[in-house]
Amino acid sequence: MDLNLKVESFTQDRRDWLGSAHGTDAPVSVTLDVSKFTKSTHYPDGYLKSGIALGKVTTGGKYGPYDAAATDGREDIVGFLFTGVDVDARQVASTSVVGSMLIHCFIREAKLPVAVDSAGKTAVAGRIIFV
Repeated sequence: MDLNLKVESFTQDRRDWLGSAHGTDAPVSVTLDVSKFTKSTHYPDGYLKSGIALGKVTTGGKYGPYDAAATDGREDIVGFLFTGVDVDARQVASTSVVGSMLIHCFIREAKLPVAVDSAGKTAVAGRIIFV
């Protein structure tokens, strides 16, 4: 029996980037490749924030952050991370974690944790609407 004091911190997942509840009833499960994300940009607090634009990596079928300059499939947005995902190195031993992704929704662009450029917005026209 371990009676030592342990400290845990919890965060509240912010979803103020959602423009409405439209599409939130049907998120899809995805495997994220943590090695594609940058700690200082995508998870400075130890977790991937909901609202990060995702692209599908062509080899392996995992997902990473959208990057217009990428050549591995992530140059096309396929959806947005719906829930925050803990990727703290102390908690996650693997570079793969499971998350949920919205593929059809309204987005409040100014509230996204990582900005999306005009090329990314054009690619998702009709499926994801920026308000």
